[in-house]
Amino acid sequence: MAAATHKEEKLVALLKGQDKKGLEILYERYAAALYGVVFRIVGSQTLAEDVLQESFVKIWQKIDHYDASKGRLFTWILNIARNSAIDLTRSKSYKQSGKVLEIDYSVYEKAGMSMNTDQIGLKEIINRLKPEHKNIIDLVYFNGYTQAEVAEELNIPLGTVKTRLKIAMKQLRAIFQ
Repeated sequence: MAAATHKEEKLVALLKGQDKKGLEILYERYAAALYGVVFRIVGSQTLAEDVLQESFVKIWQKIDHYDASKGRLFTWILNIARNSAIDLTRSKSYKQSGKVLEIDYSVYEKAGMSMNTDQIGLKEIINRLKPEHKNIIDLVYFNGYTQAEVAEELNIPLGTVKTRLKIAMKQLRAIFQ
């Protein structure tokens, strides 16, 4: 794990130094996983690609805001991509577009290209959680629900959603460390 931490520190140093090589490495390591999350939220290949590109621009511009003491780099960039995707789905233009899914997704699958979070084993890790925690993580992080929307969807109190999400995040942090 120390080697992985050292690699991450070197990558962050490259990014904070505005070294384009750092951005290339970041993209190579994480683009597929981020794309999978974004695609699950927006449901469109074209929109997911746009959000992914926008996310990498934001990461590049905001890398000085990253604080390793608050979490891993992947978690930080995942939140940027996820929030960008959620912002898009809440936009007026997205809602008016009818949220039409594109056939291109099946083309990617047939070509054997991975577009999901399984590439880093995220789904396998999340499947280790209790069903009530896994369900909330799926809804919040992969489907873009707010905590209030989760409470409404599952017909449980908002406080319960917050507690379960907090417990799930603690469990995931423990697994990743």
